[in-house]
Parts: sequence; C-alpha cells; structure tokens
Amino acid sequence: MLGIGQKFPQFNLKAVVNNDIKTAFTDVTNDSFKGKWLVAFFYPKDFTFVCPTEIKGFNELNGQFKDRDAQVLTFSTDSEHVHLAWRKSEKDLSNLAFPMVSDLKRELTTALGILDPNEGVAQRATFIVDPEGTIRFVYVTDLSVGRNPKEVLRVLDGLQTDELCPCNWEKGQETLHVG
Repeated sequence: MLGIGQKFPQFNLKAVVNNDIKTAFTDVTNDSFKGKWLVAFFYPKDFTFVCPTEIKGFNELNGQFKDRDAQVLTFSTDSEHVHLAWRKSEKDLSNLAFPMVSDLKRELTTALGILDPNEGVAQRATFIVDPEGTIRFVYVTDLSVGRNPKEVLRVLDGLQTDELCPCNWEKGQETLHVG
C-alpha cells in the first residue's frame, strides 16, 4: 500500500456529480482540483450497508472540508451508472456535494495497494493528499467497520498547521513548541 510521503497515483476516471442523466457524468483527474488538498475515500460497494453511512458522514462535513480548501472525492470499483442508480435510490446520497468516482478497471485501487485480495473491491481506505500530490495521511479499516469523518477533518486541520500536534489536538488548540 502506498503511504506517507509517496505521490498519489495519476488517475483519469468517470464520476457522478448529480442525478440528472444528461449532466451526471464527468471526467475527474488529479488536475481537476489542482492546488487543493484532496480527501479521497474509498469504499467497497454501492447498495450496501456501512458505505452509505460513511458517505453521508463526509457529506455532512463537506462545507468544513471546503473551508479548508480541501476537495472530497469518494471512490469505489462500481461503475458510474451504478453510482447514479444508488444516488437516485438512496435518500441520504441524492444531494451529495462531492463526486462519486468509478474505478471500474481497478487501476487506482491497485496502484494504491488497496484492492482487497479476497473480495476484489476497494478496501475502506482514506487518503489526505496535499496540494503537491503527496500523501500525508492514510487510514484503512476492515471492510465491516466504518471510519470517522470527523477524525479525518481533525487530521487535515493538524496537517495544515505545519506544526507538532499532540494527541487529541483539535483546531484552535495550542500546538507543541520544542526548545
């Protein structure tokens, strides 16, 4: 698996950005959000149980991520058409504020090293990538355990301070000063 300090792989994938079949699909690349922090979170499958709770959680915090000049993207190995169908059928996903990206060929999940060897789907992984394309945070849980979007936001805040942040540090608190 790619880790801290490594470059996030180049990608050019289809994404769903709304529920209108005429305008729902767009291409998304690394350059689509040049100069921004990227919060890329991967989930196993559409039409499942844990995944929509996580997507809803990130959506509820999307304004706070935007305030920090960060673009949230969610990825799975389902097709863009399945993403659209899921958005249309799941109330909590119908008005997502960020793109749902399809890694149907599994190229990005493979390049990142997060393709689950048993299930053949993306593992439940989150990456925070700085504006230069460098991975600064990786968070992976078992397929059965949802992640905490508030913790991802807290870590983004810490990374953006460029300071030493103690355990449980939150935005607005003192950072550590050595010497």
